[in-house]
Amino acid sequence: MGKLKRKEYERLLEPMQLELAAMARWVQHSGQRLLVLFEGRDTAGKGGAIQDVARHLNPRQCRVVALPKPTDRESTQWYFQRHVAHLPAAGEIVLMDRSWYNRAGVEKVMGYCSDAQYQAFLAQAPVFERLLVDDGILLFKYWLCVDQEQQEKRFAERREDPLKGWKLSPVDLKSRLEYGAYTVAREAMLDATHTRHAPWTLVDFNDQKRGRLTLIRDLLDRLPETAIDDPPVELPPLPGKPKKERYGEVKPLPPYPVA
Repeated sequence: MGKLKRKEYERLLEPMQLELAAMARWVQHSGQRLLVLFEGRDTAGKGGAIQDVARHLNPRQCRVVALPKPTDRESTQWYFQRHVAHLPAAGEIVLMDRSWYNRAGVEKVMGYCSDAQYQAFLAQAPVFERLLVDDGILLFKYWLCVDQEQQEKRFAERREDPLKGWKLSPVDLKSRLEYGAYTVAREAMLDATHTRHAPWTLVDFNDQKRGRLTLIRDLLDRLPETAIDDPPVELPPLPGKPKKERYGEVKPLPPYPVA
């Protein structure tokens, strides 16, 4: 199966984005709280998938959360504490670019947490998620899968592209040598946290465009019926001729020159 071309991808994505917009209206009108976790290896395509989910949604309603390294103070808190502040309120959608599962992945593999902290996380995460789901949050957990050969191609692309260089961190460079260790850590994570109330869904992202379509389709199909009666907004005619902008002391910049 060949990689999907951009034009075909956009054609297939467009009806799904209309469904996503309808879903967002449903979340707002019903007061639902939707939380989607995007997890996976470095270069898997989490950021691109999140961008395409959120592309046509109101950023005041749909928030993307990508937390930085914990501060010294945060590192002394209950592990889940800093994530709680970013959970959705009524009518909101939160898309997490990595989440509390950092502890089961990069922190475990790179030695950033103790074994006691890691074991405590595996025991507490299902309980924490049970509380979220029991309180009415719609929780979806996606793991984006990518083979090491494809991962290496994407690392090389980041190295060569000045617009993507910021994505290549020292941790990424170290993680290249730990592909197998990440596999072991992921399987242990799935074994401990793939539950009936908060199951994991794995999506093949070796072809990122196909992966995004698969993920978005799955998310939409697993939500309840989201159609609502939303009458179109009326735009009555203006009372007179449209007015042009008028300026006083400060003038706008001249148009950008195009040959």
